[in-house]
Amino acid sequence: MTQPPAGPAEYSPLGPGHTPEKDPLKGIRGVMAGTLILEAITILLALTVILKIDDGVYWTTFNWVFITAVGLAHVVMAFLQRFSWALPANLALQVVLLGGFFVHYSVGIVAIIFIIVWWYLLHLRSTLVERMKRGWLTTQHM
Repeated sequence: MTQPPAGPAEYSPLGPGHTPEKDPLKGIRGVMAGTLILEAITILLALTVILKIDDGVYWTTFNWVFITAVGLAHVVMAFLQRFSWALPANLALQVVLLGGFFVHYSVGIVAIIFIIVWWYLLHLRSTLVERMKRGWLTTQHM
């Protein structure tokens, strides 16, 4: 029994289709921008956590500046999703947010939760790109 030759990817029953008129990746970029805004709100709310826990022991200059800077960086990045370097920058922000463990463990837990969210967003994006390559999007056959 011989293996089938390695050829083009498995196409949809209608063939590879054409490039969609509207870019489906714009929708994913919108979801990423919205996620960044939600993440920024969550991060900035951590300011109240470090202020109130243990009567403000964690309210140091480094801690509140770190949280404020990372939160504002998320807001700025939400408006820059159209650039090709935005996705690596978003992932770099997630790594920087892991530094929140040095501020308080609750900030680190928020970082881990959003890293899981970003993993899922990357999974959705890769699935969409793969479906586009194979012609499985409805808009490729209209």
